[in-house]
Amino acid sequence: MKKAIVYLNQFFGQIGGEDKADFAPVLKEGLVGPAQEFNRRLEAEVTHTVICGDNYMGSREEEAVQQILDALADKEFDIFLAGPAFQAGRYGNACGVICKAVKQRFKVPVLTSMHVENPGVEMFSKDIVIFKGGRSAAAMRKNIKAMATYANKLLSGQELFDAQTEGYFGRGIRHQVWRPDQKPAADRAVEMLLKKLKGEAFVSELPIPELEKVAIAPPVTDLSQATIAFATSGGIVPKENPDRIQSASATRWGRYSIKGLERLAGGEYKTIHAGYDPTAVDADPNVCVPVDALRAYEREGKIGKLHEYFYSTVGTGTTQAEAARMGQEMIEYFQNEGVDAVVLLST
Repeated sequence: MKKAIVYLNQFFGQIGGEDKADFAPVLKEGLVGPAQEFNRRLEAEVTHTVICGDNYMGSREEEAVQQILDALADKEFDIFLAGPAFQAGRYGNACGVICKAVKQRFKVPVLTSMHVENPGVEMFSKDIVIFKGGRSAAAMRKNIKAMATYANKLLSGQELFDAQTEGYFGRGIRHQVWRPDQKPAADRAVEMLLKKLKGEAFVSELPIPELEKVAIAPPVTDLSQATIAFATSGGIVPKENPDRIQSASATRWGRYSIKGLERLAGGEYKTIHAGYDPTAVDADPNVCVPVDALRAYEREGKIGKLHEYFYSTVGTGTTQAEAARMGQEMIEYFQNEGVDAVVLLST
C-alpha cells in the first residue's frame, strides 16, 4: 500500500496556539489532527505527521527545513501533503517552504491548499501544486477532499487535467495536448476575437497577468508645515523584537515610539532582516532609519515635525499581497494621526 506523510503547524498539530508558534519540528508516528481526515480519504496510509511552529519556520527556516528533511530521510513515503493553510500567511509560507524542499530532496509529489489571498500562493504556486482553498478552517473537509482526490489520481497513475479543471492554482506550465474536437488554433483564435468584438465572455488560452497601477500621490506643497513619518522594510526594531516580526517572508509589522529621541541608539535598536549584512545598521540604526537627520530638519524648520512613531517590517521574501495588506494597515494610522508624507526606507 502507498504511504503518505502530512505536515501541520502547531495549532492543527494540537500543540498549542500562538504561544507555541516557536515550537521546533517533530515527526510523530501516526495520525494527528487533519492527518486523520487525509488518512480516511487517501488511497494510501498516512504513516507520520510532521508538526512545526509557524514562527520557528519563519524565523529559522533553514534550520527547520534541515531538521524535517533529516527526520524524513529514513522514512518510506510516496506523497507529501501540507495544510490546508487557508488564509494564514505564516502557515502558507511554511507549507510552501517544506513542500518545495521535500519535492527537491525526495522527488515525490507534494500538495498543499491555500486561500487565494494567502501570500504563499504568490510565493510558491510556480513550484508546487497549491489547491484553491477556503478562507478559514470551516473549509477543512472540503479542502482535504480536493487534495486527496488529486493525490489518489497521482498515486494510481490516472490521467491528470489542467489546473483549472483539477482545482489548483496555475503554475505557468504549458503542455501540448490533443483536443477532442481537433479544432485548429486559427479557428479558436477567430472565435475568441468574434466574442471579444461582440462583448461576449471568452477564456483566453494565454492569460495575461494584470498589473496593479498605483497613482502617484500629489506633492506636499509646504514641507515646513508637514508631519513626516518613517516606514521601513529594513527590519529595524527594538532589540527584543516585541512584535516578533519574521526575518524573511514577513507577515507582521510594528510601530515604535521615537518621541523625544534625537537618534536611534545601537544596542537598543537592531535589524532582524535576513537579506543583508546587519553590521552597519546594528552599530548605527540611523543609517536605515535616519531619525537624526530628520530631527535636524525639524530644528531648522525644513519640516514641520517628525511623527512620533516609525513603522517597520522586513522586505526580503515578502509577497506583494502581504506588503499591500501591511501598507493599508499602516495607512490607517497615518491618516488618523495627521501624517502628511511618509519616507519609505529600504536597505
